[in-house]
Amino acid sequence: MLGFLRRRKLRELRESLNEELLMHIGDTPESVYGFLEGLIDRYRPDFIVHTGDLVDNVKLERRSDLSPLYLSGLRRLAKILKNSRARLFIVPGNEDDPKLLREFFGDSVVEPGTVVEIGGRRFALGHTWKEVRGLKVDFRLYGHNFKEIPNGLNAVLGVNFVFLPSGRVVRVGYPVGTDTMRGYKLWRGL
Repeated sequence: MLGFLRRRKLRELRESLNEELLMHIGDTPESVYGFLEGLIDRYRPDFIVHTGDLVDNVKLERRSDLSPLYLSGLRRLAKILKNSRARLFIVPGNEDDPKLLREFFGDSVVEPGTVVEIGGRRFALGHTWKEVRGLKVDFRLYGHNFKEIPNGLNAVLGVNFVFLPSGRVVRVGYPVGTDTMRGYKLWRGL
């Protein structure tokens, strides 16, 4: 029910505000790609920031032999993100292959800790909260775990939409089972 209400609020704001829209995602297992594509098609964000672990069901950091599976997932997500026509910012995560990210996304790949100005607001981009803490910005975008920090938007907790320049934020939850697909089931005790 809450997810429906948040999506309704997002739709109403998108229709009523004459502002640009930034979509922040991160730690995305392949099981959510269709969901993300639906959000992109419906709300047409002007900017998309992915804060790492683009194929989060494939743990390259521990299993480099899974590289072909990672490549397959990355290819699918890259098609979705590029077809959005949004300006992209991609931060490599600990489970990503930075070389492959650059092949697919080119100059859209930014280093963790990068600060960018988008729509009159300053954003710090990182994969972890440690990479964005202490930076003088309006928003700190990150993911990786469940930690929350001041002025932080954590993409593990949901898809964050930021209206610009007002800075209004709407968080939409991921589909049920997303944390399990990320491999978080045991860690969270679910």
